[in-house]
Amino acid sequence: MDASGIDMAVLSLPALFTGSVSEENRNEARRRNTEMSSIINAHPTRFAFFACLPFLDDVDGVLQEITYALDVLHAVGISMSSSYGVGVDTKYIGDDRYDAVWAELDRRKAVVFLHGTQMPSATPDPHPFLCVPISQVPNETFKAAAHLVVTGRKRKYPETKIVLAHLGGTTPMLAPRVAVLSNHMGCSLTYDEILGDFGTFYYETALSSYGPSLAFMDAFVSPDRILFGTDFPAVGIGMASWYTDNVKERYGDDKDKLEMVLGGNALKLFQYKSTSKVEVGAG
Repeated sequence: MDASGIDMAVLSLPALFTGSVSEENRNEARRRNTEMSSIINAHPTRFAFFACLPFLDDVDGVLQEITYALDVLHAVGISMSSSYGVGVDTKYIGDDRYDAVWAELDRRKAVVFLHGTQMPSATPDPHPFLCVPISQVPNETFKAAAHLVVTGRKRKYPETKIVLAHLGGTTPMLAPRVAVLSNHMGCSLTYDEILGDFGTFYYETALSSYGPSLAFMDAFVSPDRILFGTDFPAVGIGMASWYTDNVKERYGDDKDKLEMVLGGNALKLFQYKSTSKVEVGAG
């Protein structure tokens, strides 16, 4: 963090996207959150954290953990996976069965960090160099974001602030495809309403910052919707630094915009009063 000039990092652990409705699953979520809280308590000016939840089908357990994590452990938000379950039983997070979860998050005006599920495709990886985090995770993020939009869940619960990992994966490029074709398939939202709802997500830069990609994002969302992220330590400092350098190069001629992306937007989102460079969703 010091070498990268990061003042504070918001930590996250992978969501429990598989499992069952069980006390064991609830205990695992609690254990993870308690461990994260101990890090924050030891370094309160350097770290905050997104709490993980039990397997999402356990709606009662999930609601209990949201209360404990936010009110007792003082997590700054909730980490969620794009889907829960395996195979034909998989459900994306806009599913009706999770409506009570979204209602509670909205009531609390919570921040949600949404990461694509690390689940293999039904087809093999095209190449060992194109494994799940490269070829699958970005599209899983898109599918979850699109699901929240076309089901109306995103606009039903507008007070929930959802951060999409990795600049939303393939979301920015595929949003106009959703707008037209999902409407054609029966979605009641208009083209402009669908695109407008995609614009209400926040997008963090981990493993995605590149000049043309950031230029696209500048045209796709308002300036306050782009947040800084690196995925360190899940990736090495050399890889993380390359993406960070791209952020600085893109916005180097606009000091105000650079400060917004590197920390100002996150400070506003989390309602912090100080600290300049904030990393969202550090692994």
